[in-house]
Amino acid sequence: MEADLKSTFLNVYSVLKSDLLHDPSFEFTDESRLWVERMLDYNVRGGKLNRGLSVVDSFKLLKEGKDLTEQEVFLSCALGWCIEWLQAYFLVLDDIMDNSVTRRGQPCWFRVPQVGMVAINDGILLRNHIHRILKKHFRGMPYYVDLVDLFNEVELQTACGQMIDLITTFEGEKDLSKYSLSIHRRIVQYKTAYYSFYLPVACALLMAGENLENHIDVKNVLVDMGIYFQVQDDYLDCFADPETLGKIGTDIEDFKCSWLVVKALERCSEEQTKILYENYGKADPSNVAKVKDLYKELDLEGVFMEYESKSYEKLMGVIEGHKSTAIQAVLKSFLAKIYKRQK
Repeated sequence: MEADLKSTFLNVYSVLKSDLLHDPSFEFTDESRLWVERMLDYNVRGGKLNRGLSVVDSFKLLKEGKDLTEQEVFLSCALGWCIEWLQAYFLVLDDIMDNSVTRRGQPCWFRVPQVGMVAINDGILLRNHIHRILKKHFRGMPYYVDLVDLFNEVELQTACGQMIDLITTFEGEKDLSKYSLSIHRRIVQYKTAYYSFYLPVACALLMAGENLENHIDVKNVLVDMGIYFQVQDDYLDCFADPETLGKIGTDIEDFKCSWLVVKALERCSEEQTKILYENYGKADPSNVAKVKDLYKELDLEGVFMEYESKSYEKLMGVIEGHKSTAIQAVLKSFLAKIYKRQK
């Protein structure tokens, strides 16, 4: 079934792409149409598609075993793709801000020959495509306005999360004393949790005819799940095997406000704090090694394991207290995907 869903999902991508390449609002030349097509295939289609597919999964679970109509399958896939478009828009611009080199195992879009800073405009196009898709396929739906509001709000939250991340880690003034658990939580909540965890479920709830204002509790659980996911990410960045992870972690070199560094600061002696201040945020492998040794000395692996099991228990407790079994199923399927993941 999974492979089947993925091929259906990719077919919907082709339909949406074709719509956008023939959008009546703009007279495409052959050259411009080719550019947009190449840009979409490179940035939108290339990911793991987890966020997009989880809209379809969640909607199915909300329908409690009823077969989806062809239109429902198409629309839930289309909303899934809107999230993938949103993700692509953020990543294209993020990579420019961070001056990154690779993304998903290939050069960042702005590093592709002939692209360069045209990538900024491509980011703007990706953002606008979302609203073209929503307009073309959802305008007649009773939940259309709520959908547009939802995407606008989550986009704002994510951009604000990116801002606090960027201004907390200013290049010129590396100051570890600014890092705390509450700062880490705020960055993650806004930068990642809303669009990666809440948005897919909120899309499915709207399609199922629900009012999002009645589901604030669902939003809170999903935001907590997003925070747990990011803590895992921070842990894996340092401790996972790069082969398994598919990338080489650079949080230490990049002076990131990682959960690990925040936990280390809480547990360090004066001597250890000094080691951390002297070595964190430096690109030299010997500095990085000193930080990693300190993490091992402080048993941050053990601290993480304890955090992981406590978070899981707490999340399961909240989920099982929910009055709707369909919503419980949606939340449990999200949690199952991320609990004890290795990459």
